[in-house]
Amino acid sequence: MKVGFIGLGAMGRPMALHLQRAGHELFVWARRPESVSGLPATVAVTPAELGRCCEVVFTVINSSADVEAVALGKDGLGEGMTPGSVLVDCSTIAPDVARHISAKLGEKGIDMLDAPVSGGAQGAIDATLAIMAGGEGAVLERVRPLLECLGQRIVHVGPSGAGQVAKACNQMIMVAAIEAAAEAMRLAAASGVDCEKVKQALAGGSAASRVLDVMGARMVSRDFAAGIEARLHHKDFGLVLEAARKVGVSMPLTATVAQQLNALMAQGWGRNDTASLLRVLELE
Repeated sequence: MKVGFIGLGAMGRPMALHLQRAGHELFVWARRPESVSGLPATVAVTPAELGRCCEVVFTVINSSADVEAVALGKDGLGEGMTPGSVLVDCSTIAPDVARHISAKLGEKGIDMLDAPVSGGAQGAIDATLAIMAGGEGAVLERVRPLLECLGQRIVHVGPSGAGQVAKACNQMIMVAAIEAAAEAMRLAAASGVDCEKVKQALAGGSAASRVLDVMGARMVSRDFAAGIEARLHHKDFGLVLEAARKVGVSMPLTATVAQQLNALMAQGWGRNDTASLLRVLELE
């Protein structure tokens, strides 16, 4: 197939390369020319031009506003994509924005899936992402062979926006677990106990988790270089709290973790790893 890709960062670039290696003809567009350097792809001048060339376009972009601009703005995908083509947005954005974009593209006969992913940069490199899809089931089946190039677990969650709701739930649980690991490491250290030994002990019990393995190890070694930039989780928690407000749901734990992320950002650690939540606790 002729496949387009927009958003060639730490996750998008390996995802695009997996599609190209699977035999699909790759077209790309990026705001920054250096983002497309070295890619075996045809570079489009605008998103609209990219859309005219492709049957399916993937986007992996940071913010709701940026996804909306790329999809619906001047020279956006909506001005180039043809009826029957598909936009697969793998970004993490607000569910209502995903629904709005889908509706507007649908007026032109363009299909859309909100299909955010989980697994981080390493999951993108290894093609082991979890993909949470919202939209029409028939559209998902049309693009499933492409998604299978990117991930191992592909779940049709429900109608438009449902994928983004699932991703919000994923972020809530994951970052709350990072905060819990940070508090555990803080308690161990303050009690004069070896944090590495505590982590080893917890890994064999009911507290065992991938978050403890990965983030706990970073906390023990005090390696706060970005694996997952904390600013992205901070952005995600803003989306989560706004979505909860709109449906009238109280989430006290999520609100508390959001405050810790706010404190992290205030220290200028947004481009460091979210394991820096430990350092927030150490400020007290």
